[in-house]
Amino acid sequence: MSLLRRYVKEATNSSFLLQSISGRSISTVNTNPIAPPPHPPRRRTTTEFDNLIYEAGNSGDFEAVRRLLNTRVVNACFNTTATFKFLTNTASYASSLEDLRRVLPQTDVGYTRRHAYETLIARLCKLGRIVDALVLINDMAVGRFGLSSCTFHPILNALTKKSKIEEAWRVVEVMRSHAVPMDVTAYNYFLTSHCYDGDVAEASEVLRKMEGEGMEGDTRTYDALVLGACKSGKVEAAMAILRRMEEEGLPVLYATHAHVIGEMVECGYYAQGVEFVLAYAGKDQRLDEESMGSLASKLVKRKRFKEAKLVLKEMSVRGLRMGTALREFYEKQCD
Repeated sequence: MSLLRRYVKEATNSSFLLQSISGRSISTVNTNPIAPPPHPPRRRTTTEFDNLIYEAGNSGDFEAVRRLLNTRVVNACFNTTATFKFLTNTASYASSLEDLRRVLPQTDVGYTRRHAYETLIARLCKLGRIVDALVLINDMAVGRFGLSSCTFHPILNALTKKSKIEEAWRVVEVMRSHAVPMDVTAYNYFLTSHCYDGDVAEASEVLRKMEGEGMEGDTRTYDALVLGACKSGKVEAAMAILRRMEEEGLPVLYATHAHVIGEMVECGYYAQGVEFVLAYAGKDQRLDEESMGSLASKLVKRKRFKEAKLVLKEMSVRGLRMGTALREFYEKQCD
């Protein structure tokens, strides 16, 4: 027993324990702790990639631009509207565009390359460089880089917004020459342009073409139709289109309600405007805030204080957010 007690007592000494296990002197044991593995490098954000590309493009380092376009997609930091922000309508525009045309075909095959082209085309459209955007379209077609209807959307959007309808239809012919079909979004650009101008006849022609290709309208199609009805002063028709959207289970944009509210106020249908927003109240808090706030602001501006108070009291009861000006009006007039 004395031998056992001695062994247990000595075992509490760390030197004895290590010697017993390793068979070596404690002096030969490495007591340095194992260093923790290094932290993985922090991944860059989308904004950081945009900033790096901006700096590279500004300095003329387009090889760096190419590498960053590849790397950002690998890191799931996809291109944004700011990716080619360094490209502006300045003296360096032409040379920068040529450099981009040189390096984009050298980006990674597939999504990376196609999306880089589409992002650049969108940037060119924002700069009003439609002809150059079509040059890139041709580059994509020659290189077989995946042209689709989405590639043409920024061009059609830019042209139809400026009511350059004939030019836009010529772009459609370019699409067809490359076997790229029109889609609902493309038709919606034409439809919205005609409806904004109140040109019901041309809008009807666009709808006829859509139906001829077997396409059904989406939320934006109906939004354009509501806009067209309002621009034509046909509020009843706009309401009928809204009801049809509900019957077909299509989500309604906040802007679609705004079209109706704006036209009702413009026509002097103040009480009907109040009834309209209350009829939809309680289904979508954000919609309630947008619709009621918009109507109240328009009523105050027209000095229709009675109706404005009704709307603001309803907003208060429902706990809806008000803008600063409306809140001040409510506190002075309704408390």
